[in-house]
Amino acid sequence: MSLSLMATNIVFAAGPTVDKPTGLFGVLAAAAQWFIGLFQAGGEVFMGLLTGIIPTLVVLLTAVNALIRLIGPEKIDRLGAVAARPGIRYYPVRYLIFPVLSVFFLTNPMCYTMGRFLPEKYKPAFYDSCVSYVHPITGLFPHANAGELFVYLGIAAGITGLGGQLGDLAVRYLLVGMIVILMRGIVTEFITLRMMARRTTNEEVPA
Repeated sequence: MSLSLMATNIVFAAGPTVDKPTGLFGVLAAAAQWFIGLFQAGGEVFMGLLTGIIPTLVVLLTAVNALIRLIGPEKIDRLGAVAARPGIRYYPVRYLIFPVLSVFFLTNPMCYTMGRFLPEKYKPAFYDSCVSYVHPITGLFPHANAGELFVYLGIAAGITGLGGQLGDLAVRYLLVGMIVILMRGIVTEFITLRMMARRTTNEEVPA
């Protein structure tokens, strides 16, 4: 075999090579590679969720929805009359128990309609408590806010990637949310009452 034929065989065996682009084209090529890599990484995370936590969540959604149908969401209507009573001792009822049950049984966004049982001065604070709880509850009860479940799934993916336990995360997420909504409800009620009192005073002052 001649030397030229051997050289040709070596070139074909090694395969063609292309120099990497430099300058502006190099920057564009690197940006395009990073851009598609971002979506490839997202696809890998999605496939991991699809074969991991998603089936469990689907079964849990079915079980919780069946439980809600058996109990009946109308039974929490009676709690509205108790939550509407004035006094500090009714704060936990109005801004903890009532919002949690509303979000659990009626889900987002129907949970906000339970504010109709409360006087006008308590409605902003009740809404604040409910809207602050539609994410913390998804860890254990994803049916409550299934449309935005990706928020919890993103956190869960990071925790599982670090070797953490989803059960511990879900319980902590739930409990911290309960503490936060109680605090937000009380603070928002205080602000609302102050603003309503100021508006009433301004209306009484003659022009």
